[in-house]
Amino acid sequence: MDSPTITAAPGTPPCGPPTSGDGGWVVTRYADVVSVLTDPRCVVPPAEEAPEGGLAWLRASVSRFSPPDRHAARRAVGVAALDTLDPRELRLAAERLTGRILDRAATGDNGGGRVDVTGDLARRVPLVVLAERLGLADPAAAVPEVTAVAAAYHPGADPAAARRADRAVAALLVMSPPAPAEVTANRLGLLVQAADATAGLIVATVRHGLAAPHGLGTDALLAEVLRLDPPVRVTRRVAADALSLDGRLVRAGERLLLRFDAANRDPAAFPEPDRFRAGRARAALTFGAGPRGCPGQRHALALAAGVVGVLRHRCRPAAPIPDVPTTRLEVIR
Repeated sequence: MDSPTITAAPGTPPCGPPTSGDGGWVVTRYADVVSVLTDPRCVVPPAEEAPEGGLAWLRASVSRFSPPDRHAARRAVGVAALDTLDPRELRLAAERLTGRILDRAATGDNGGGRVDVTGDLARRVPLVVLAERLGLADPAAAVPEVTAVAAAYHPGADPAAARRADRAVAALLVMSPPAPAEVTANRLGLLVQAADATAGLIVATVRHGLAAPHGLGTDALLAEVLRLDPPVRVTRRVAADALSLDGRLVRAGERLLLRFDAANRDPAAFPEPDRFRAGRARAALTFGAGPRGCPGQRHALALAAGVVGVLRHRCRPAAPIPDVPTTRLEVIR
């Protein structure tokens, strides 16, 4: 089913062969991105070891930034935690919490009948639901702490954000159930990685697709918005050994920037790539691929679907929806 209500996100780079500059290789073709993600010679830049308790320790302890020899064991910790969570139950829990928030908004107790999708829902509901099921003592209080860590999680964060993240990690450790340090780190890593990505998917879906036909299922809507406007647009790798990429030599030590946003619009993989078309045969690359593909894909989609599904039935735009991070909606009484 086609929907004219969903439009292409601006600024997506064109697809083409991998290019190299002072910053390393930029990889945009779908097949090339898959090739890098599944090639064991292309490794994640590892985080440096750090004393327990702060942001640097968390980054050094999670599977996301682990070197190949430590990745599998740490990933298994996160997978084991996720295996205890039923995506269907997560979706229902997200629906219930979203409904309660909208009920409060509809009575005027929270914004006079309007709801801020970003602050009230997208950045709150998935984390509260997930934190509760991962055993954190105060799931609601964990939300701003996880958000602060997510803001500084990747290299290059400004010093003030990093200091705020250090305090947030300390607070989250206090809230976490007793467990070995590496287990706790990787369980917290699930929350941190879910924070911006799941919120971004919810906001993008509202911005592009709230007015989509009701006959279009929420799962299909999310899948195509995930391709058109991915909340995670890039990831990075380093060539541990020399390799060939689309006939070009990548030398050992060279960096690779993988553009999910471009690969998801590669016309060789997606006919009419800038047009919304639900039910495409090929999946978007937003959750990655290969041994480091996101282990929580089903859970993240379930949480997002729980929020978006309720919004589609109970809200409408209070004004034309802007292409900005915050979207306010009117709750239908």
